[in-house]
Amino acid sequence: MNPHKDHRGRVKTRFHSEGLDSFAEHNALELLLFYAIPQKDTNELAHALLDKFGNIAGVFNAEISELMKVDGIGEHAATLLKLMPQMARRYFLECGDTEGQAQTADGLGKMFVNKFVGETNEVVYLTMLDNSMRIIETVRIFDGSVNSAHVTPRMLLEPCVIRKAAIAVIAHNHPMGLAIPSGEDIYTTRNLETALQTVGIPLLEHYIIAGNHYTPLMYRTKGMMRQNPDAEAFYAGVDTSSFYSNIDDSDIPKYER
Repeated sequence: MNPHKDHRGRVKTRFHSEGLDSFAEHNALELLLFYAIPQKDTNELAHALLDKFGNIAGVFNAEISELMKVDGIGEHAATLLKLMPQMARRYFLECGDTEGQAQTADGLGKMFVNKFVGETNEVVYLTMLDNSMRIIETVRIFDGSVNSAHVTPRMLLEPCVIRKAAIAVIAHNHPMGLAIPSGEDIYTTRNLETALQTVGIPLLEHYIIAGNHYTPLMYRTKGMMRQNPDAEAFYAGVDTSSFYSNIDDSDIPKYER
């Protein structure tokens, strides 16, 4: 009797009855590979991928060229593996409460955590809000390291003016680091905030994202930001006390899905 006969059928039946939570990591990856590799032992391939990249997150975050260096992983399988985190990102965003997210710092933090799922490079997003703190649109404005030479005021000003935004929020990620703002992050934020003030648009917040953690930079560094009377008056029309009402000063917030 061949113990491997109808192995795929048994794995699928187990998933149908139990879901994925009871699966070991290699079994979950094995099941996924069924749909790119029709006639091969994907259990061995799953082990090989995990040995090389450490865990499923490492597999999904690997470049296609690196995935294809694993014997047995072709273009179809590598494409499927790279597709997964980006599909997950869309899923999380579409499941979110986009109407209510902008009302609080925590809501926007959760939205941005989902926005950066699967991103292995630094990315910058701009979210534009109307006067009622409703999201008009979120756009990806830059890919690469965040500094004042790369993220220019024009990248924020043009979409904000075109979409008639009343308030702006930006976010970028630290893919391999912590959700702690650097000196360059603070310097860049000051420049962008000043530029937006010239067209009457407050920069409400700049989020730093790392994994499931987010830090609202401007709130965290409020002692160093907005120190002049003109800035205080400019922001008087934005209800920051309500917006930040659910932020805990004692620790960096962590959003668990």
